Amino acid sequence: MSFGRGATVTKAADLMPQAVPDGYTVDAFHNGGFFVVQPSDGGHRAGMDAMLLAATIADGATGSLADLGAGAGAAGLAAASRLPALDVLLVERAPEMAGCARRTLLLAENVHLASRVRVLEADVSLRGNARSAAGLMDASHDYVIMNPPFNSGRDRTTPDPLKAQAHAMDSPDLFEQWLRTASAILKPGGQVSVIARPESLGDILTGFKRRFGGVEITPVCPRHGDDAIRILLTAIKGSRARLVLRDRIVIHEGEARDFSPLMNDLANGHGSWPRRVRTRALK
Repeated sequence: MSFGRGATVTKAADLMPQAVPDGYTVDAFHNGGFFVVQPSDGGHRAGMDAMLLAATIADGATGSLADLGAGAGAAGLAAASRLPALDVLLVERAPEMAGCARRTLLLAENVHLASRVRVLEADVSLRGNARSAAGLMDASHDYVIMNPPFNSGRDRTTPDPLKAQAHAMDSPDLFEQWLRTASAILKPGGQVSVIARPESLGDILTGFKRRFGGVEITPVCPRHGDDAIRILLTAIKGSRARLVLRDRIVIHEGEARDFSPLMNDLANGHGSWPRRVRTRALK
C-alpha cells in the first residue's frame, strides 16, 4: 500500500505471515500484552524510554498517534496496547528497522493490535511538499511521540551503523527538524511528547518556541538522590500556557534493580503519566 512517493505504508493484512529470520529476537512488553521483533546484535533495542514515552498519552485517549523515529515500533505499540481507541502510525527511515516493525505486526501475538497500526518508511526531517509526498500529512494526528537520536554526532563510538543512526544526531539542529515536523502533522491543540537526555533541554525548548506551549518537564532519575538521566516533555500545539516543572519519576527503589511501583506500572501498561495542566490552543 503506497502513501505518496518514496514512502511505503504497510498494514498486516497486506503481507503474508513469515518466520522471524536469524539475527532477530521477539521480545515481550506489557507482560506479554504485545511483542516486538528486534535485531539481536545490532541497532537500537527498545526498553524503558519507549515505555515512558507511551505513558505520556492519557488514559482514554482516542484519535491518531504518530511515533516519529519508531524503530521496531515499541513505543507506538505500547500506546496502542493500552488505548484501544487509538490508531498508530510508526514512522521510521531505516529500512531494516521499518522491516522489524512490519514483522512485528505480522506476529500472531499482535493480531489484536495490527488493524490499528501502520508502518511508514520516511525521513522525519523532510519539509513542506516533500514531507507530505512521503506520507506525513499536515494536521493529521492528535498525538506525536518521539525519541530522537540524542547523542552528539561526535559521540558516534559504536561500530554498528544502525545503532549509530538510532543514537547519534546527524545534524546539529535535529530537534528543530523533528519538532517542525511534529508541529506540521499535529492538529491544532495536539500533544507532542519527547524523551531525551537532560543536556538536550535547551535545544528542545528552542524547537518548541512559536509552535508549542504548556510545556511540562518531568525528570527521570535512577534512584532517590540521583541526578536525572532522562527528561520527559509534553507540550501542546498552539498553547499559551506556562511551563511546568513536575515531580520526578524514580526508576528503582533502594539498591535493587527492581522497578519502583510507579515505574513498574508505567513500564507494563498499567498506568499513565498524563499532563498535569489542561491547555487551550491558539485561536
